[in-house]
Amino acid sequence: MRTLLKLTWVEIKLFIREPITVIFTLALPLIFLFVMGGVFGNEPSQGDIIIYRGVGPMDYYMPSYYGLVMMAIGTVALPVHLAGYRERGVLRRFRASSFSVWSVLGSQTMVSFAIAVTGSILITIMGIAVYHPHLPVYPVQLAAAFVLGAVCFICFGFFLGAVLPSTRSAQGVGLILFFIMMILGGAGPPPEVMSGGMQFIGEITPLHWVIYMLQNPWLGFEWHTNASLITAGITVVSAGLAARFFRWE
Repeated sequence: MRTLLKLTWVEIKLFIREPITVIFTLALPLIFLFVMGGVFGNEPSQGDIIIYRGVGPMDYYMPSYYGLVMMAIGTVALPVHLAGYRERGVLRRFRASSFSVWSVLGSQTMVSFAIAVTGSILITIMGIAVYHPHLPVYPVQLAAAFVLGAVCFICFGFFLGAVLPSTRSAQGVGLILFFIMMILGGAGPPPEVMSGGMQFIGEITPLHWVIYMLQNPWLGFEWHTNASLITAGITVVSAGLAARFFRWE
């Protein structure tokens, strides 16, 4: 436990020193929040009743941007960090120092979850202060959805970090996945305004299901069982593949 806590503290300090991860996990979701809020506000029009699930645009987007923070961790922050560690021989030195793989991945999990919570708190504070959205109807269910969504993207990030061989490849693949998921997964245009092909691509992204899982308790709908089962399935598969392909060097 002492080793895990020391590694976690070191990883927190390293995260603060990495501008690309700070930008994608903390800054970009806030920028998108202000851009979408500045364009659409939070007063539902007649068209919004259909495309925004019957609520104002910012009520729709607030929980979606929780998912955006998680996705940034799973597609950019974690893969780049793990691939960089392997490329620079850090993982090899961890292994030589008798660090277990669970200590290394456990510290990454704790830091990633802390970042997800921090980013979501920033979105909540700024969103409520500027756009006055409705508060979550079912906060306990929202917390459960948040934990499952965060764990899903953390495991997805471990999988990408395990299979991508270098920092450059992790950055390239991660950025492509980030923008595809952001635009088509539900954090950008609502699925109802996209073509059938774009909707299909959006539905095969983890973000699509995580957003539905987060939106339902926020907006007062029933727990989205299908979304939670699919998210759990992605989590299990990603964790299994990460364990299978993880290598120290």
